[in-house]
Amino acid sequence: MPDDRPREALLSLGSENLPLSKLLAIVLHTGRRGINAEDLARRLLGTYSSLRGIDSASVSEIRTISGIGPAKAAQIKAALEIGKRLCREEARSLPDPSDPRWALRYVMDFYGPYLRDAAVESLCLILFNGRRAPIRAVELGRGNASGVIADPTLIVREAVRSAASFLILVHNHPSGTGEPSDDDAALTIAVRDACALFGIRLLDHVIIGRNRKDCRSLALEGLLQVGQPRRRRKRMPPGGFVSPALESRSRHSPCGPVPKPQGPPAGHPLRKVSGGSHRPLRTETDPTQPDRSSE
Repeated sequence: MPDDRPREALLSLGSENLPLSKLLAIVLHTGRRGINAEDLARRLLGTYSSLRGIDSASVSEIRTISGIGPAKAAQIKAALEIGKRLCREEARSLPDPSDPRWALRYVMDFYGPYLRDAAVESLCLILFNGRRAPIRAVELGRGNASGVIADPTLIVREAVRSAASFLILVHNHPSGTGEPSDDDAALTIAVRDACALFGIRLLDHVIIGRNRKDCRSLALEGLLQVGQPRRRRKRMPPGGFVSPALESRSRHSPCGPVPKPQGPPAGHPLRKVSGGSHRPLRTETDPTQPDRSSE
C-alpha cells in the first residue's frame, strides 16, 4: 500500500498530512536489518519525545540509538537545521525592529530555535545599519548554566567595528524563565549608556526563555527609557560614588571587579573625624606631632 511507504504517502497525501514518524522515516531513508525506517523513527521519537528533544541531543547521543550511525545522525541534524534557517529567513522580513513588539518577535524567530533549549547562557548581538536593516548577528560568548560574562566595552566595540547604528542585545536563561534579574537590568542600562556615547542606539534587550510566552523584552518593560533608574537602588559607598555603568561593568567584567573608591586609611593625616572636620591626627610613626588628646 502506498500509505505504508513514507515517500509514496507524501507524494499522494502531501507532507502536511503525514505523521511525524513517516516524515522522520523519509529523512532516515533506510532502516537496518530487522527494522524499517519508520520503526527506527518511532524509536527515535520514543527516546527524545519530540523534535525539540532530538534537536537538543548531540550527534554522539543520537548515535547511541541502535540502528543510527554517523550518516543517519548527520541527516537528522541537517533536517533540523534547515527548519531553523527557515525561521531566520522569516525574521529578516520583519518591518520595524525599533518597535519592541516587532523586535521581540524578530529575536524569537531568529535566535529562539537556537537558544531556548540551550544548557548554558549565550550572549548575542543583532546589528542594524542606519535604515534598521540587519547587518549581521554575533555571538559574543558562552558561559555556564548560571551566567555569562558580559562587558559593555566589548559590545560597543563590536557595534563600532560593524558600523552599526542600532543593536539588539540577546541572551537566554537555561532555567527556562525569561524574568529579567537585577544584573540583566543593570547590564541593559550600562550598554545603553555606553552605546549612546558613540551615537549607537540600543533598541532592545531580549531574554530567551523556554517557550515564546517566556521571552521578555526589556524595552517593553520600560528599562530602556532615558533616566530610568535601577530596579534596586543601592546606597552610596563610603568615600565616593560609583556610577551604575561602572558598577555593572565591574560585575560583568572578565578582569574581576573594579575596586570601589575608599576614604583615607586609618591613621592617615587627612582621615575624616567625627564632627565633619578634617585635621591631622597624631600617629605612632610621627613622634613630631604634638599630643592633642587633652584638647
